[in-house]
Amino acid sequence: MSQSVVNTGKADVPPRSNAAPSTGRSRQGHPWLTLLTVAVGVMMVALDGTVVAIANPAIQADLGASPADIQWVTSGYLLALAVFLITAGKIGDRFGHKTTFLVGATGFAATSAAIGFAGSIQMVILFRVLQGLFGALLQPAALGLLRGAFPAEKLNMAIGIWGGVIGASTAAGPIVGGLLVEHVNWESVFFINIPVGLIALALGLWILRDVRSENAAKSFDIPGIVLLSGAMFMLVWGIIKAPTWGWGSATTWAFLGGAIVAMVVFAFWQTRAEEPLIPLSLFRSVSLSAGTLLMVLMAFAFFGGVFFVTFYLQNVHGMTPVQAGVHLLPMTAMMIVGAPLAGAAIGKVGPRIPIVAGMLFTTAAMLGMSTLDVDSGTGVMSRWFVLMGLGLSPVMVGATEVIVGNAPLELSGVAGGLQQAAMQVGGGLGTAVLGAVMASKVTDVLPGKWAGAGLPAPQGADAEGLKQAAQLGIAPPAPAGTPQQVVDAMAGAVHSSFVSGMSVAFVVAAVVAACAAGLGLLTRRGATDAGPAVHI
Repeated sequence: MSQSVVNTGKADVPPRSNAAPSTGRSRQGHPWLTLLTVAVGVMMVALDGTVVAIANPAIQADLGASPADIQWVTSGYLLALAVFLITAGKIGDRFGHKTTFLVGATGFAATSAAIGFAGSIQMVILFRVLQGLFGALLQPAALGLLRGAFPAEKLNMAIGIWGGVIGASTAAGPIVGGLLVEHVNWESVFFINIPVGLIALALGLWILRDVRSENAAKSFDIPGIVLLSGAMFMLVWGIIKAPTWGWGSATTWAFLGGAIVAMVVFAFWQTRAEEPLIPLSLFRSVSLSAGTLLMVLMAFAFFGGVFFVTFYLQNVHGMTPVQAGVHLLPMTAMMIVGAPLAGAAIGKVGPRIPIVAGMLFTTAAMLGMSTLDVDSGTGVMSRWFVLMGLGLSPVMVGATEVIVGNAPLELSGVAGGLQQAAMQVGGGLGTAVLGAVMASKVTDVLPGKWAGAGLPAPQGADAEGLKQAAQLGIAPPAPAGTPQQVVDAMAGAVHSSFVSGMSVAFVVAAVVAACAAGLGLLTRRGATDAGPAVHI
């Protein structure tokens, strides 16, 4: 039987949503228990995003995978996640976010187990794609459940705590992954999702209450799903492959151009569809539109920049993956602590000031990291990592609240998918574009630094191999018997070239972050009249 909910003009709040649970029945739909449940589920996806990167070398060695195969272990997952996010949000809006969340948690845990038992790289890739699809179900559903459980004035605090859990899981990934691969095996990196998934399933069945709006769509926009999925596939795949194909190649531009054409056709179709996948009226909210673009730019600067930091720590400073993860803890710790604090601040003053201040902090941190050199110590690095963590917290929380909070309740799943898709696309663009900027700079300065160290210029395949290794900060192996002075000179030339490229990439990231700060001026707190909701 359905139960109506009083409309406050801000968010649809279940009766007694803020009351302390006194019976088993009253636990269902309790806001803070709902937050606990969705945080456990999404923790799997966040942890998986960083823990698998540590396992890739072991997977390659154990299964005899080629470099292209290993790329697919990561790319297949990210591609499935990015392409399916908005459609997954629509599924939650149509069938209920509780059901969608439970299916996502169960499927994610099951495919994780299947990856661990897979005996070939082809099966690992297949199950990684399926894992990405189930991960896409989880994330928008989690935001939809939070949107329905919390009143508008407390939603930002909930998203802040939720963001802190994601930050903690992301930070733990390299450390947990390194320990498991080193002391157990690479399969254990995936098996760890099984107990987490079972806990999320149990809590979900016990605590979650489905929240749907009476205005939710009753059918699916199949042409819209096909067009949007095709556009997202071509965009993300084009970004992933651009470093291999070359940004100037016809193939790269065919995929990117095809994505633009498909997106234009999709937008036109949405004005004709009876129940569109993404009603374009959603973007009449200047704040929601600004929040979506802000999320793209934030992810561009952050993920693109941090991608190089891991190579800097491991290849230039010679750290192990676990040591690199520990050195990144100042940044992730600030994100863990800062996310709930940002939620509280946004609750008092609104999202605009915290978002703008956060992006300015992030800009300063990017500029600071552009000054790092080969010999920079832990103290210097930690200073900029702390500033970046403090800057990103209010942006992640605020932009999420702006997107989800300014959407009607019946589109909360789509809004959650939009937020996650914006982050995936921005991160992919940042990694690819900043990677191209860095590669160009390294290629430009390496010959001079190599010659300046008194080293003979490599020829043919050796020259190309040196260039590609330098773009990752990897010094080439020296022949047996090479004097240590020459070995050190080779490493110095490569590391110096890598740092030069990293510096330019961080300057570009700082410019993007500064533009995002300007977008933050257009944001405001969500207070959408969502219409009546139904609790099942």
